[in-house]
Amino acid sequence: MEENQNQELPKMSSIDEVEELELTHTDKLVGIFTEPVKTFDKISKFPTKTVDWIIPILIVIVFVILSQFLMLSNPEIKRQQQDKMMERVEKQFDEAVKKGQMTKEQADTQLEAMQENMGQANIFQTIGIIVGVPFGMFIVFFVVTGFFLLVMKFGLRSDITYSGVMVSYGLTMYIAAIETIVMAILALAMSKFLTGVSVADLMGIEKNTISGFFLGKLNPFSIWFYIIFGIGLAKFSKSDDVKKYIIVVLAVWIIIGFLLFLLGKQFPFLAGFGG
Repeated sequence: MEENQNQELPKMSSIDEVEELELTHTDKLVGIFTEPVKTFDKISKFPTKTVDWIIPILIVIVFVILSQFLMLSNPEIKRQQQDKMMERVEKQFDEAVKKGQMTKEQADTQLEAMQENMGQANIFQTIGIIVGVPFGMFIVFFVVTGFFLLVMKFGLRSDITYSGVMVSYGLTMYIAAIETIVMAILALAMSKFLTGVSVADLMGIEKNTISGFFLGKLNPFSIWFYIIFGIGLAKFSKSDDVKKYIIVVLAVWIIIGFLLFLLGKQFPFLAGFGG
């Protein structure tokens, strides 16, 4: 009788159903570097969190500000930056003299005054870094994520949400944080102010030429960044074709950068946005 009752009971496994647990932010950070496909796949199964994009941005902002001050603490780098600033001002004054907007004597007098007040210029530079870096970083973040949302929606017919794009881009910012650390180390080792670690940056090649533009794109961290970003967009779009999303993201990065490069030729204030 007892044997018959045992046979009628359903067989139970040790774990009837395993519920997938949500990753912690630390797990997500590590996973971006170790297993980005699996990490984004798991993240996309849960509601997006603001901390997943705002924490990486804040960390990058802190790293960028610290790297700027660290580089400028080097006397040689500081001198190079001051020389470049004076060269730009002198060029502007020369153009003003040619246009008859000021005399040569007035230009020389103002240049001498600027050199004497270089200490005050350093104060304004410090304020510019502290205020400008966070402001610029958030502006770029929202513009880029908004643009890629349009690319995903209208270009790839994706059902991804804006928060999905934000998390994909935000978590990928940890790669930018690593680049900032490497850039600061190289800058101090080379006694040279750097804005990136591309071939153009390291070789001191101006990016306002065609060759300079493409050498500026030869940055292992930037390429890595956009590959991981593409993976995130694919997973938040519920697509298994990760390669397609990576190709689209890299293509958009190059094409938009080149368009801004061309516009920078006509409108100099856009010259720095092609990177």
